[in-house]
Amino acid sequence: MLSALLVFGAVLAGPVVSSQAATTKQNFEKSLDAVMAQENGPPGISVQIVKNGKSQYFSRGKGNLKTGAKPKLKEHFRIASVAKAFNGGVAFSLVRQGKLKLSDTIGDLLPGLLPKANKVTLAQALHHTGGLPDYIRQPSFIKVLQADPRQFLPPKKLLTYVKNKKLTSKPGKKYEYSDTDNIVVALMAEKVTGVPYEKLLKRQLYNRLNLGQTSLPKTVNMPKPFLRGYEVNAGEPTTDETKFINPALAWASGGIVSILPNVGRFFRGYVGGKLLTPKLKRAQRSWVTGSSSPPGPGTNKAGLALFKYTSKCGTVYGHTGSFPGYRIMAVSSADGTRSISYVANAQITEGPISDLIRKSQVEAVCHALK
Repeated sequence: MLSALLVFGAVLAGPVVSSQAATTKQNFEKSLDAVMAQENGPPGISVQIVKNGKSQYFSRGKGNLKTGAKPKLKEHFRIASVAKAFNGGVAFSLVRQGKLKLSDTIGDLLPGLLPKANKVTLAQALHHTGGLPDYIRQPSFIKVLQADPRQFLPPKKLLTYVKNKKLTSKPGKKYEYSDTDNIVVALMAEKVTGVPYEKLLKRQLYNRLNLGQTSLPKTVNMPKPFLRGYEVNAGEPTTDETKFINPALAWASGGIVSILPNVGRFFRGYVGGKLLTPKLKRAQRSWVTGSSSPPGPGTNKAGLALFKYTSKCGTVYGHTGSFPGYRIMAVSSADGTRSISYVANAQITEGPISDLIRKSQVEAVCHALK
């Protein structure tokens, strides 16, 4: 009798789950349409949702305005600050291997690099609580960038723009998003291993998680095929920004190029625990009030190289990013069984259209988790 009731219950539950999934899919589709209906919205949107090993792909608009081609699942794009999570993946892997400690300081490993930040720890840099001033906001760096946005500057050169700057707050006391943090973290990883960061990415992440279409270039060139990125402003011609800025100027903080399936696979592994011990996972998820840039779906909380996004449909973990031509979100469920990789091919981070993009990301979370 009990077994018969269980079977009967399963029969009843099946259509309910299917109906719910259909509804969340429809809501997500409508949210994408709402973004694309805006006059100055992104030319295209490309999204992969993976649920328990099954991939669903959604796209809108155009991935190339010149040819009229639609976005495609396996096109390369600049993942921007989502690269900060990859940086965290490298750092935590090295901590797990005993080559780094979360308590290691800048002064210990990189003496003389940032004299006023000697007491800032690896953990604080990963958490954006070290008080390190952001090099990309310095007038001296902006001037150099504007003079030649396609140039290459080595990582240590990037830090010279904040070398003599005071900390913005006492280490460990305040959350402040800073790209300087991740340059420092990657240099610390290089110091303790004697291995270039690009090779550490390959050894610690690409090879272990099967991320064969992910790279950290030093030039503006993109691996083919690639999704073109655009600048869209009201009353101005839309311009192609794909090769406008050398991603090496963001390096470990935002220079990685990848594809949707690789990004999703990384976050399912990273969030799901393939790179961290349970102890390190607990340390990573020391949440403080803080938002990724741009904000992710729902309420944002900041951990170490990871953000917690709590929405009306549940919680996901990941990172967002923006780069000339692109706006990105990549997240996973806590158990690593579901992920969303989302890219719009325009850097729209403020205003009503940005709000609609964020709403569509919430609907993506609903569809991924239900």
